[in-house]
Amino acid sequence: MLTRKGIEKQEYMTLAPYAMKSAGTRGRAYSETEHAYRSVYQRDRARIVYSTAFRRLEYKTQVFVNHEGDHYRTRLTHTLEVAQIAKTIARALMLNVDLVEAIALAHDLGHTPFGHSGEDSLAKLMEKHGGFDHNSHGLRVVDILEKMYPDFPGLNLSYEVREGIIRHSTPFDKPRACTRFENRGSPSLEVQVVDIADEIAYDNHDLDDGMASGLISEERLAGMPLWKRVFSVIKEKYPKTCRKIRKKHAIRTLINLQVTDLIQNTEKKIRKFKIKSPAEVRRFPERIVCFGREMSILRKPLREFLIDSLYSHYRVVRMSKKAYRFVGDLFNTYTDHPRQLPPQQAALLKREDKYRVVCDYIAGMTDRYALEEYKKLFDPYEKV
Repeated sequence: MLTRKGIEKQEYMTLAPYAMKSAGTRGRAYSETEHAYRSVYQRDRARIVYSTAFRRLEYKTQVFVNHEGDHYRTRLTHTLEVAQIAKTIARALMLNVDLVEAIALAHDLGHTPFGHSGEDSLAKLMEKHGGFDHNSHGLRVVDILEKMYPDFPGLNLSYEVREGIIRHSTPFDKPRACTRFENRGSPSLEVQVVDIADEIAYDNHDLDDGMASGLISEERLAGMPLWKRVFSVIKEKYPKTCRKIRKKHAIRTLINLQVTDLIQNTEKKIRKFKIKSPAEVRRFPERIVCFGREMSILRKPLREFLIDSLYSHYRVVRMSKKAYRFVGDLFNTYTDHPRQLPPQQAALLKREDKYRVVCDYIAGMTDRYALEEYKKLFDPYEKV
């Protein structure tokens, strides 16, 4: 029989010395007896999966709004893809896969409806009322807003998973300092792995969705060195395979190339700098999990291409600007007339600032719920 103590013992026997062990956790904000047959991080993973915020990711925008089609990625499918990539990297580096998976599943819980345009709108509206960013809101979700347990608010996750949420960092996500967590030095290797897995996932899967939508053409991609290297080999090897399957295979190959480079380069850095413990990781002045120089150079034009050709495409920009206005109109009408809020949110006004109550309410909405609320509030023919 494998108990929690047995799992903890296995971790010390099988994981690398620089991996975070569940027995070494800094614990939870509210003391509770740990599970007999699950490690602290396995328990965190389950709490995240069963949360309301996790289920709502199914109807939150990645790039394309939910009603634009069933085949595009949502925040939920993106999250699952990040977890898959991150676990592969973690296993190869002998890191704590349970911790990596929990962080990956939680990293986008603070996202608003309508992707980054929804976040940008709330950030602007909340400038004078405490601010807003999805990392900080994600921590607020798991610490306060989720209501599942009788003994404490939130999910009472471990320090290490919560650190992964607040210190999540990519070119699109810049973490704010938080006094409850270390802000100097580097986060754990498990946090670093999820951050890079997130980049790999959205670069390649946004490329996939962009081609599927017709907003990105194969011909324009031909000038990208990394794409050209991959696709020319696939085209030569599978000349009779249909273009759709060749493109799918190219995306998989791109991901594999980047993951392989990341693992090999990170392992070299760990050996070079003789990293022997999680404490040494935190003291290291830069992130250890990173691509090699050649891959970093190859990735840059492809990422710039996505910004220019997909994220700046007029159709995507139109939807983003429309979403920005949707969120702004909802926020302003609720804050101007708070009695329009549903009873559960209105009750919070007795003890919390109205701007934060409204912000929490909107940030928790799915795309389709936000659109329904908009129609109820502004369409004179819609039933309220």
